[in-house]
Amino acid sequence: MSAADLPPRVLVLAGGLSYERDVSLRSGRRVLDALLAAGIDAEVRDVDVTLLPYLSADPPDAVFPAVHGSPGEDGSLPGVLDLVSVPYVGSTAGAARLAWDKPTAKSLLCDAGVATPPWVTLPHSTFSELGAQSVLDHIIARLGLPLVVKPAHGGSGLGVVAVRSADALPAAMVGAFAYAPTVLVERYVPGIDVAVSVIDEGDGPQALPAVEIEPPDGNYDYAARYTAGITTWHCPARLPEKVLTEVSETAVRVHTALGLRDLSRVDMIVGPDGDIQVLEANTAPGMTETSLLPMAVEAAGRRLSDVLRNLATRASTRT
Repeated sequence: MSAADLPPRVLVLAGGLSYERDVSLRSGRRVLDALLAAGIDAEVRDVDVTLLPYLSADPPDAVFPAVHGSPGEDGSLPGVLDLVSVPYVGSTAGAARLAWDKPTAKSLLCDAGVATPPWVTLPHSTFSELGAQSVLDHIIARLGLPLVVKPAHGGSGLGVVAVRSADALPAAMVGAFAYAPTVLVERYVPGIDVAVSVIDEGDGPQALPAVEIEPPDGNYDYAARYTAGITTWHCPARLPEKVLTEVSETAVRVHTALGLRDLSRVDMIVGPDGDIQVLEANTAPGMTETSLLPMAVEAAGRRLSDVLRNLATRASTRT
């Protein structure tokens, strides 16, 4: 067998120092196991001070980032990998930055004709300088109640709170500011929570079966996402065929509009009348035992090991 016929040597990156470190380590272990099962020469490393010397001394054929939060999703890690000329699975640094910043991503989606709930972005400095109560009163006057308060960056449901009364809004803002210096407040949209993963193995972005999310109390928080037995998932989602087609098409439109690459997950709400509102796009979907992309791969009749092998092999051919 020639060197060209050998499977690529892949480095899985996991961990980091974000609030989502533990989830990242779980994702990284599952990615590693899947690649090994597919016959790929793979190992896993943390994102720390030893990484760049390692990449410079013995660069792999490709890197598979499984780092959630910053720097995995804010464009920093792809930018560093570009600096050392190591190809990687996932979106480019520029596209990752756009998707990471939820207000920016929502603006781009609006420009592309994709529906997303009305919102207000509020940096902590503005919140303080203009008077918190006055600002909150105007937000409620504009967007109404209920509302969803979330950090402008980050994932895993950290700092995200549904607010149903004006009295609850100040505490929700303080909680979200603990995770990011800017908070996004958007109109609450009732309906069915749906996530659609998109993969591109070389033939263009394709949507996997939609996952319907049914948390026990309607709150899909950190515990509901990563604790087995709390949330019920339905894949494919229990939606009419026409709506299933529309959410798949919407996910691909979002993936394309934000310039994403290889894989993504688009979170949306399907209203009672079948109208679709996009909440956000994730450039580093979780790969844990309760994560949605692996569920969708299985529902599509595929093996996760095959999909991840294809993504890693394709990345290894990039120059």
